[in-house]
Amino acid sequence: MCENESAFYGSFTGSDGGSLVMSVHSVRKFLAPWGKSEDILEFEESSATVELAALRLSVEPARIAKTIAFYNSPDSDGSNSAILVIAAGDRRIDNAKFKSAFGIKSKMLSADDVLRLTGHAVGGVCPFDNPPQSKVYADISIKEFDTVFPACGSSNSAIEMTISEIYQISHALGWVDVCKERLL
Repeated sequence: MCENESAFYGSFTGSDGGSLVMSVHSVRKFLAPWGKSEDILEFEESSATVELAALRLSVEPARIAKTIAFYNSPDSDGSNSAILVIAAGDRRIDNAKFKSAFGIKSKMLSADDVLRLTGHAVGGVCPFDNPPQSKVYADISIKEFDTVFPACGSSNSAIEMTISEIYQISHALGWVDVCKERLL
């Protein structure tokens, strides 16, 4: 953590009212109004990758709803923000589709910028309780399932949600089609 956290993170604080770094604790508070805070699953071992999360949950990797973080175009004041795409765990981004949808080249956040721009550390990035300037979108790849499992702000957490729940609770701005087709 840097000495001047508010300069590093801006004026954003999480739903816990004070923490500048989001965590499973702040995500739990964020999910409380939807009655979902007690549904968070926490594991003793890491679930930081799609493969590890699928193993911990005993589900196919495609049902892990990964949140992929990209740089957005700089704001009018020159500050950066993130585009967060919720996608099926077995899908990869199609660069041409991404550029068509967002008008910019896809560039994933560096590890140094993930925490600053999403509020969550690498391995725990989720579509909940993000800084207000983050833009969340849901890729159509998750629509093939009744439920999916996104992370919840830590590298050892997840929650099962319906597609409509994850879309609504994440405050997704729309559906996009930015992933490559699944390879058979």
